[in-house]
Amino acid sequence: ALQGMVGTIIVNSGLGSVVDIIVNSPTHTILENAVIAAELNGTLSGDGPFTVFAPSDEAFDGLPAGALDLILSNTEQLTNLLLNHVHSGNVLSTDLSDGMNVPTLNETELTVSIDGMTVMIDLATVIQADLIASNGVVHVIDKVLLPDFGQEDTTVYSIIKASPIHTTLESAIDAAELGETLSGDGPFTVFAPTDDAFNALPAGALDDLLADIPLLTEILKHHVHSGNVLSTDLSDGMEVPTLNDDVLVVSIDAGSVMIDMSTVIQ
Repeated sequence: ALQGMVGTIIVNSGLGSVVDIIVNSPTHTILENAVIAAELNGTLSGDGPFTVFAPSDEAFDGLPAGALDLILSNTEQLTNLLLNHVHSGNVLSTDLSDGMNVPTLNETELTVSIDGMTVMIDLATVIQADLIASNGVVHVIDKVLLPDFGQEDTTVYSIIKASPIHTTLESAIDAAELGETLSGDGPFTVFAPTDDAFNALPAGALDDLLADIPLLTEILKHHVHSGNVLSTDLSDGMEVPTLNDDVLVVSIDAGSVMIDMSTVIQ
């Protein structure tokens, strides 16, 4: 499917390692810094072969506000995220097929979707293919490949635990001992405040909340609805009841969705 774009790209790729291709690319400065911060440059300069699905700087810019800084500050999460973009083996564009699963070094699988000349890796589109390296191949993609949440045992709680921008919410849920509840059958709709949202609270407020478990529990329950409410189910003026016997009011204006005074960012 990608043979039309391969010819013009291989010529310029050179025969450095996959790391060299990333380092020498003007559109992969964030990926370069991330690989170095995770100390994976040595590994990815090894014999391989490696297939790297390389998010561009614009792909990283598409993450929610503050997410990249949080990812870069947590080496374990950063390493897992980067390894989710690497396959141990040489997979050229001509080897890809619709519905194919590509295992990663993060022990997940990426799903290939091909429609005409468009090739997608999970939710990312391949925008440059077959940058041939001495130890593998690099494909440029337009989105960051977050670890797969599609496994059968995924719960709203496990998504929060796996999220690099919800560490405070995770700690609050654990402190209130609500993890088991949110791992139950549900269904639950969770309006999940990011770490930035918690950081915007007045000084000392978060510490006070964590020290007052009954109040913390009530506030957390105010973010949870007993039922499955997708974005397509929301309407302007709609009231969503919460587990603390209150309601949240939905406001929709030109594509912007607000839950009470908070904006939905994902």
